[in-house]
Amino acid sequence: MAGHQLELFPTGGYPAPEPPPKPALAAGDPLEGALEPFTEYMRQKEFAENTVKSFLNDLKLFIEFAGGKTPLQECSTHKLRQFTEHLQHGRGVPCSAKSLDRRITTLKVFFGWLTEKGVLESDPAAPLVHRGATSPLPHILSDAQVERLLTVTRSMRDADEAPDARPHLLVTLLLATGIKKAECMRIALDHINYSDPEHPVLYVHYERPRQRFKARRLALPTDWSPTMQAYLQRYQPRERLFECTPRNLEYVLHNLTVVTGLPEPLTFEMLRWTSAVRCHRAGMDPERLRKRLGLSRISWRETSTIIQALAEEPL
Repeated sequence: MAGHQLELFPTGGYPAPEPPPKPALAAGDPLEGALEPFTEYMRQKEFAENTVKSFLNDLKLFIEFAGGKTPLQECSTHKLRQFTEHLQHGRGVPCSAKSLDRRITTLKVFFGWLTEKGVLESDPAAPLVHRGATSPLPHILSDAQVERLLTVTRSMRDADEAPDARPHLLVTLLLATGIKKAECMRIALDHINYSDPEHPVLYVHYERPRQRFKARRLALPTDWSPTMQAYLQRYQPRERLFECTPRNLEYVLHNLTVVTGLPEPLTFEMLRWTSAVRCHRAGMDPERLRKRLGLSRISWRETSTIIQALAEEPL
């Protein structure tokens, strides 16, 4: 038909050609040139948005100090130490201990990444020490206090009159898994598999892709199934393991503090730290312990130092 001809080219046009791959970083490249690929690395690793912003701001301070054209290979340990001294005494702006520690962490993550990529032969930030942290170590339970606590919770579970399995269920759950309070409150009944009574398992679920690394499978105590059955019989939860407020469970722990005669208040945090230290003392591989606690590698840097310090304290 006149005026009706096949088009020589598709109306949508051709897809735009892919941009050429960016050249890999080299040791002689300028410091400022590493900022964009490092940002991309953090995005790929799904760093929290606040962490990305903080790290970039910290690196911009370092670039301002060292010079953006400075080759990466000239960023020596000596230069990094000069920068930390500058942060504390040379800027005219006070740098808090917490900010200094974070900026040292930024340098460790950035130069650790460059070393892992093979851009640098050795990590200049590895010798840096977190000098600003002055917070006291968290309190944990000694082995003797753990045994005394479990004796009390077992007696409450097995009492002839008004037995209550909830305290023992809660304490053994936290000691065995080291989960956080928020994770504890989210446990659904179908997250627990005790079909094998001698090897019950807890599945810690996270739905958001950014938090998937926190999802994990954790072993529960071998005697947990009878406690679970006693708990279900009394409280009859329908969907979640603890169908109460966090405050209710905090009161349970407060009551155990009084009954057991503990010198420090029993909390979710104390039981989490106690669990982690007991695993460390038992020789658990650090990477396995990190995953067990659901921590990112960034968070693990500080947490592992605290666990080590707590483990070295006398029992």
